[in-house]
Amino acid sequence: MKTPLFGIFPALTTPFSGDAVAFDRFRDNIHMYNKYGLSGFVVLGSTGECVHLDDGESERLVRTARESAAAGMKVIAGTARESTRQTIEFGNRLAGLGIDAVLVRPPAYYKAKMDREALRRHYLTVADQSRVPVIIYNVPPNTGINLETALVVELAAHPKIVAIKESGGNLAMIAEVLLKVKSDFSYLLGSGYVFLPGLALGASGAILAVANAAPGLCAEVYTLFLEKKLEQAFEIQKALIPLNRAVMETYGIPGLKYCLDLQGFHGGPCRLPLGDVPDKGKTELRGLIEKLGLLR
Repeated sequence: MKTPLFGIFPALTTPFSGDAVAFDRFRDNIHMYNKYGLSGFVVLGSTGECVHLDDGESERLVRTARESAAAGMKVIAGTARESTRQTIEFGNRLAGLGIDAVLVRPPAYYKAKMDREALRRHYLTVADQSRVPVIIYNVPPNTGINLETALVVELAAHPKIVAIKESGGNLAMIAEVLLKVKSDFSYLLGSGYVFLPGLALGASGAILAVANAAPGLCAEVYTLFLEKKLEQAFEIQKALIPLNRAVMETYGIPGLKYCLDLQGFHGGPCRLPLGDVPDKGKTELRGLIEKLGLLR
């Protein structure tokens, strides 16, 4: 029997001091997030600039997260590499640090060859050899690969594959998957746009970038949903959409980090080649944070 995943997991950003990872600031952020009713954290996700980090930095971030997360909170680590072998080896290396699951996006460099059979073989091999549960990560905007519903359903039958994080915002996929998998398979939303509608369709939680900038509001939407206070939950969901658009589309990770700076968290710069937020963007983001009552 798989252990279902519930609640809100911020896909944590990675603070830098100059070009060096600021592990102390990362720890401080987690200590602040511990107070918001979250279920845990995702380290080394897309929002964490995982592709800009070396293995040593990545390992130390995971160790810091595990040491800093409050009791009972889960730590999930992004472990995808371009080869199946490297994905397995890196995931099992991090498993030794006490992570609860690995988050694995599809290998995408040779995307033209990543047909259903190649992806099926990759995920089943990873799951067979993983020391911890595996979460499938469908993120078409970043990989150019969209995992088919039928493939997800097939993979969900593996005892080690416990969940999917779906960041394509495909509401139809939620119902299509959950109607065909066992009840212990978790569907985690990766798009803030469909957060509440996705919960209503049966998703058990979410891994969200916007939860870095609005952890309390995201947790409140989830709690209100559980309490069946849908009108209040939808008001917050609607209020979060402009911020989600700004940090996911218009200004990206630099914009998200600026929103953290505005609230007393450690955002700071990104690692090159990502740049800074233009002054016009800073004005817009400040206005959005202030409108949500989050400005400090």
